[in-house]
Amino acid sequence: MELEIQRLTKRFNGIPAVDDVSFTIRPGEILGYVGPNGAGKSTTVKMIIGLLEPSDGRILYGGASIIDDLPGFQRRLGYVPEEPNLYPFLSGREYLQLTGRLRGIGRKTLEAKIEEFLRIFSLWEDRETPLSSYSKGMRQKILLSAALLHNPEVLILDEPLSGLDVNTMVAVRELLASLAARGKAILYSSHVLDVMEKVCSRVLILRKGRVLADESIVHLRELTHEPSLEGIFARFTEDDGKGLLAERIIEAMRA
Repeated sequence: MELEIQRLTKRFNGIPAVDDVSFTIRPGEILGYVGPNGAGKSTTVKMIIGLLEPSDGRILYGGASIIDDLPGFQRRLGYVPEEPNLYPFLSGREYLQLTGRLRGIGRKTLEAKIEEFLRIFSLWEDRETPLSSYSKGMRQKILLSAALLHNPEVLILDEPLSGLDVNTMVAVRELLASLAARGKAILYSSHVLDVMEKVCSRVLILRKGRVLADESIVHLRELTHEPSLEGIFARFTEDDGKGLLAERIIEAMRA
């Protein structure tokens, strides 16, 4: 089923953080969601997962508003947040047990799934270690496992590769392609544009809460005559002051 965002707006003290944003993610599609800091990406994500209420607009899944049955939509949703805010006193295994039980997964099935995920991500030996002792990459692996335990139909990923080692990053990239091939609808929000270019066929570029572009990467290359997503992003967001910024930093260092 399609995830459809219709004219979504969120205002804080009357100022729009997200302003009339619309897009659709179809089953089997990975949409890259990109923009400068403060563009409204995380605010959009929080509205989709139900943490923030929109000021205007609608979020539809399968043609129905998610507000009509938010718990039902959330059961179909897997979410990896940008910040790994985990319960530090729980072990990796306990956190996945808590997540799985909240998702309604039966105990026997859940324990088998947890063991498999912990072994896949090389966390089995640390399964009883408190999350407070985990590295950032280890915590990210727990978040990915928690998002995938219940085999969701929709995945919302906010900087999902943060802290991962190179081998795991490559494996997760392949995983996302496989999940899309199996009909999952995936929203991929990140600042790592070279990875996004490899996993997403289509990108939406956001600036100051508004959509600047929503096209395939191939079409955007043709429109801008830029060979990379980084160049396309710089063109659309007018990010042409990087060289000047670098020079100012160097001058400050020399002062």
